[in-house]
Amino acid sequence: MAFPIPEKPADLLLNESGLPDSSVSPVDAQNGPGHSEQPLLPWDRFSCWLHCVCVVGFDLELGQAVESLVMISRLPYVNFFHSLLKLIAPEYFEKSEPCLEAACNDIDRWPAPLPGKTLSLPIMGVVMKVRIPSCYDKPGTIQIAQSCQQDDAQVSVVLPTVHEVDLFRCFCPVFFHIQMLWELVLLGEPLVVMAPSPSESSETVLGLVSCISPLKYSSDFRPYFTIHDSEFKEYTTRTQAPPSVILGVTNPFFAKTLQHWPHIIRIGDMKQAGDIPKQVKVKKLKNLKTLDSKPGVYSAYKPFLNKDEEIIKQLQKGLQQKRPSAAQNAILRRYFLELTQSFIIPLVSTLNSWLDLLRYFLKSPNFDGWFRRRRKEMTQKLEALHLEALCDEDLQLRIQNHTEVETVDLVLKLKDKLMQAERERLPVKADTLSRLRTHIETVIGTLPEDLQGILLKPGTPQEATS
Repeated sequence: MAFPIPEKPADLLLNESGLPDSSVSPVDAQNGPGHSEQPLLPWDRFSCWLHCVCVVGFDLELGQAVESLVMISRLPYVNFFHSLLKLIAPEYFEKSEPCLEAACNDIDRWPAPLPGKTLSLPIMGVVMKVRIPSCYDKPGTIQIAQSCQQDDAQVSVVLPTVHEVDLFRCFCPVFFHIQMLWELVLLGEPLVVMAPSPSESSETVLGLVSCISPLKYSSDFRPYFTIHDSEFKEYTTRTQAPPSVILGVTNPFFAKTLQHWPHIIRIGDMKQAGDIPKQVKVKKLKNLKTLDSKPGVYSAYKPFLNKDEEIIKQLQKGLQQKRPSAAQNAILRRYFLELTQSFIIPLVSTLNSWLDLLRYFLKSPNFDGWFRRRRKEMTQKLEALHLEALCDEDLQLRIQNHTEVETVDLVLKLKDKLMQAERERLPVKADTLSRLRTHIETVIGTLPEDLQGILLKPGTPQEATS
């Protein structure tokens, strides 16, 4: 069984609410299941959780002789989907397609995955109890409240944070260089992770992507890249510079074909993560033969920041004292969070000693993504305030001195505003949109009956009455 990452995982990234941008409709988010003003189409709720479920067979001549049930989702809740697969896969292999269809029908009745909500999700005769994390959750503090009446028909799945990957487990073989890796991800540098297995490759890439949280990684990343991917030729060519992308690979063939990439991380077997790793210097990219056996970082990059010896000593001490992996992960994630936050502060206030690093960061895709999201947030906030101000106006009084043409123009503009608010999910108060609809209907009621009939039609195009 496996939970593969989508081949192009841009949709996997979270917005500031902790969910992908297109996963929840504004109506469902406000009213909950069963209270939608717009009828839900079949599989609408299913698509909030999964893109598809596949049964994949591998040919003996082309791949492994297994049949690895596959779920593809925009959501990065790896542990949750692993738990879901453990319930569905055995039943599927025993009872075939009807069982899979029943499971999909169960998922299609689930409520939307809203951040901060604890949901009861019935599946295959049991109930999975899941709390959807929010971007405001502190690492390692979220637990599901256990019910005294909980029985064998309930399965609790803890999703501790938006980013579930154990950072320390991923970075343990190279944790002496974590600050340098943070800089490389922050700047959107081309990066290759060479690992012994697809799961370790995927975990490390997702760990790298999440290490600059709360900043959203805006470049492309491929947790498991193979020679069969359509971009293989583009990424292995030496005639142009590698693109801004993080690749996770396992095939030793890539040690030769990706020698021209500027930054390569070799991850050893994560089962040995409990051992105290030796401090290894960053190696040059002149000769990559050692990549076949020795973990390390291969790069000519010179970090802008001085190495933080304190975090290295803290993690080393944790290894010596056999500190639980969850605690080591929380320490490392908190370190990355504070590092990113202290870097972002100058972007919204004044510049300080980050100036040289900022100069390069401003040219990276991550800054462009951050700036676009901030501009979108501010624009939507202004639009929401404008809508609320319109709802507080006495529009009947205002149109008394307006001509018929001006009144029709006002109606059309208000309808456009309403459609925009619904389409872009503007952060308005719960009753704002219904009040705006009432205003529009009131203004239309002051017009002649022939115009009323046209304007009351849903989705009236502007040119119809111009």
